[in-house]
Amino acid sequence: MPVTIKNAEEIKKMRVAGRLAADVLDMIGEHVQPGVSTGELDRICHNYIVDVQGCIPAPLNYGNPPFPKSICTSVNHVICHGIPSDDKILKKGDVVNIDVTVIKDGYHGDTSKMYFVGEPQPHLERLVRITQECLYKGIELVRPGAHLGDIGHVIQQHAEANYYSIVREYCGHGIGAVFHEDPQVLHYGRPGTGMELKEGMTFTIEPMVNAGKPQSKLLGDQWTVVTRDRKASAQWEHTLLVTATGVDVLTRREEESF
Repeated sequence: MPVTIKNAEEIKKMRVAGRLAADVLDMIGEHVQPGVSTGELDRICHNYIVDVQGCIPAPLNYGNPPFPKSICTSVNHVICHGIPSDDKILKKGDVVNIDVTVIKDGYHGDTSKMYFVGEPQPHLERLVRITQECLYKGIELVRPGAHLGDIGHVIQQHAEANYYSIVREYCGHGIGAVFHEDPQVLHYGRPGTGMELKEGMTFTIEPMVNAGKPQSKLLGDQWTVVTRDRKASAQWEHTLLVTATGVDVLTRREEESF
């Protein structure tokens, strides 16, 4: 699928979808508590997306096999695409990534955030912080004329300098009227390589960083991806617009300053 350059009307819709996706993450934070199931978090987000925002939760029934829930909840050693369940009860010391994608007026906003359940364990707090820094360092390089390899390189360097590893099987992606489109945005690479960025491109950066080795494993549900060594993983994600002068973070949350 070719890379799509968004026009002014499409960008306007992308801004709305991005803001709504960010609002879901702001809303759900207070509900992430010990004793709450990931299934309950999914129901809260689903009802908010559908009934309050008037949006469609993009993950629901997406793909093959169809994803059965409206958000992804990836706990501890789950790298991505964790399926919410009433059987998965959060406990003190857990970390969970909540990944939200909403569709509004035909356009997607895609974002994820890490949450601590109770008081964070120091080693997990560090992993989560470094992973967020990886995302921010990648975002800082987004501008017309930059290359995707520049983004991947700075993310990989920061993770590995802190003795973590980058998941290579999963990556960021172009986004717009289509959930996943070109380009693929790798979180490793060499400066000056890969596609050159142009004004009007919209895509996600969503580094997945492991505390241990980079290898992953797909579970039998055909969605949930875990670390092979069962060590913790973290991920943060934003949807971005390449502007004439740099970047606009379409899914920026209230606590962030870009």
